[in-house]
Formats: sequence, C-alpha cells, structure tokens
Amino acid sequence: MIKAMNIKTTLLVLLGLSAMFSCAPKESNQTENASFLFDKSNLVAWCIVPFDSKERSPEERAAMLQELGISQLAYDWRKKHLPTFETELEMLDKYNIDLQSVWFWIDQDSVGYLGEDNEALWDKIVANNVQTECWFSFSPQFFEGLSDEEKRQRTIAFIADFRERAKQQGCTLGMYNHGDWFGNPMNQLAIIDSLGDDHLGMVYNFHHAHHEIDEFPALLEKMQDHLLCINLNGMVREGEKILALGDGTEELAMMQAIQNSNYQGPIGVIGHQDEQDVKEVLVQNLKGLDQLKAELK
Repeated sequence: MIKAMNIKTTLLVLLGLSAMFSCAPKESNQTENASFLFDKSNLVAWCIVPFDSKERSPEERAAMLQELGISQLAYDWRKKHLPTFETELEMLDKYNIDLQSVWFWIDQDSVGYLGEDNEALWDKIVANNVQTECWFSFSPQFFEGLSDEEKRQRTIAFIADFRERAKQQGCTLGMYNHGDWFGNPMNQLAIIDSLGDDHLGMVYNFHHAHHEIDEFPALLEKMQDHLLCINLNGMVREGEKILALGDGTEELAMMQAIQNSNYQGPIGVIGHQDEQDVKEVLVQNLKGLDQLKAELK
C-alpha cells in the first residue's frame, strides 16, 4: 500500500512538473526573444560615418564599435568617404565588424544609372567582391511631377534593374523609409507584390515614422516577413526627429510590438547627431536600450 502510494505520488509530482514546464515556454520564449532582438550581438550601428564630430578614421571607427560591443555596421557615407572605402573594409575585417549594409541615396531618374557617386561606390563593391545589403531611397526630385501610378511604374523599373545588378553581386536591396511617396510602407509592399521579394526587402526607421506611431503594430504585421532591419530612435509625438532611446514616450510601446511580432532580424541603433561625438551618442542609446529592454513584458 505504501509502495502504491509512493508511485501515485511520484506520478502526480511528475505530471505537475510536466504541466508547469509546458506552461512556461511561451513566457520564456518571449523573454528569450527580447534578449536576442535587443542584445548587443544583434545590434547594427547606423548613421555613424558622416555624423561624428570627431571625424574618426576607418580604423578608429571600427575600434570604437569593437569597444562598445557592436559587431555590425550599416555604412552611411558622403562623397569625401569614397577614397577610404577599401580601408573601411580592411578595418572592419581587422576588428571583426560585419558590414551589414551600404547606403544609396538615389537622386537620378534614369533606369540603369545610380548617379556618379553611387556608381563609384558600386564599382568599389564589385571590385572588392563585397556581398551585403544595399539600403536605398529616392530624393523627392525622382518623383517630381508624376502621378502615383507613374511613380509606381518608374520605381518598379528602377528597382528591377538595380536588383539584377545586386543579385549578380550577391547583394540584397533594402527599401528605406525616408519619407515622401517611397517612404510609405504600403507603397513598398505594393512594389514587392509586383516584383517579388527575391533579393528585395525593407528597412524601417523609427526616426522617419513619427506620423505612423499609432499604425506601427498593424504595419509591422504586414512588413515583418520582408524586413531586413528596424532602426530604433527615441519617439515623441510631434517632437524632435532624433532622440536618444529612453528619452521619448513612444518607443517602448513600439519595441513591445517588435518583441510580440515574428520579426527576428537585426536592430539598428543610430548616431545621426550633428556636431556630437558619435561614441557618446551610441553610449547614450545603449544605456537607454538597456533600460527599455528591462521594461518589456
């Protein structure tokens, strides 16, 4: 009788433990997802090359990222940085920093031509056998005087050509929300519907999306399967464009939406502050990110 009771008790204990563990994964997975998404190992430094009062050299920049524990760089640049692109690649390799992406600002309206400076960068990408993401957006003049349908057709033709070049190089294109017609995520999703998402995705930036704060969870659900990166920013309704993480009132809820979504890609932290030491900007953002991460549910 005692033996039977012990077996029964043991079974009950085992069943209780099984039930406890079967209930745990959902909360555990959410916590693990938050830890992974917003952990330093998943972060990309963005807008740090031209936005740096110290005007760091490629080696100083790569060393700074290594010191901060950020292992991925999205390369924003200006014409003056073109001569040092090869050095940038060498220093990123030396300090074990991955080149997550390079930036293209398109202000030409000719299919098959990226513009003089962009073409110069592209030649360097090909010559150095770089495989990365190419984040891009268009200046307003690209669409000047066009109807929405004409904008769509011109954009599709341009991207179709650019994508073929990218595919041959082993690169992926990322449509970047920089405002105006092309910056509307729904227009970008329509382009993907037309062209397919082979070597074509989206990059979503908080600092260009103040007008979409309320819509963000619904937009994220539509975008999440196509997103290459989400770049964070402190967010205040009708407030400053660029704020440190934790200094806004809306970014926590937006980050919660990311955590609750199926998105598993990299997370960007931005410099983008004129006349400031970009290291100090990144440090402030990292501190704010840690505080916000602790508040996620």
